Amino acid sequence: MESEINQESRSSEVSDDELLKVMSDFLEMGYVDNIVAMFKQEPRYYQWVGQLLEDERFAVRLGVSVLFEYLVADHPTDVHLAVPSLKKALQHQTAWVRGEAASVLAIIATDEAIDLVKTVVDDPAPEVAAVARDILSEENE
Repeated sequence: MESEINQESRSSEVSDDELLKVMSDFLEMGYVDNIVAMFKQEPRYYQWVGQLLEDERFAVRLGVSVLFEYLVADHPTDVHLAVPSLKKALQHQTAWVRGEAASVLAIIATDEAIDLVKTVVDDPAPEVAAVARDILSEENE
């Protein structure tokens, strides 16, 4: 009986891949408040930010930026947890992923985050380099 209960609870669990897909879909639909609540509840989700930025849907990537604006304002103590994931995203082969990562790092705006933005000032993609320069010029104002 007990093993049946354990097996049933395991089969009803949602995999990380499924949860990441749900997050992406919610961000696309504009349900940012739901994702904010999830991040506040489970800090390990910060490790997935780079993966969220790989989504081809612009609304998802925009949702990540909005998500971080909320998190920085309402729950700033954990936003630094996304930095390792964003650092990895800055090395992604796709230019728009690197640009989006730089933009989210600018929202986080810790010294470490801004130092990472500096690493893409000379990015081979002119649009990524321009994003980084814009971010850094705003920081210096």
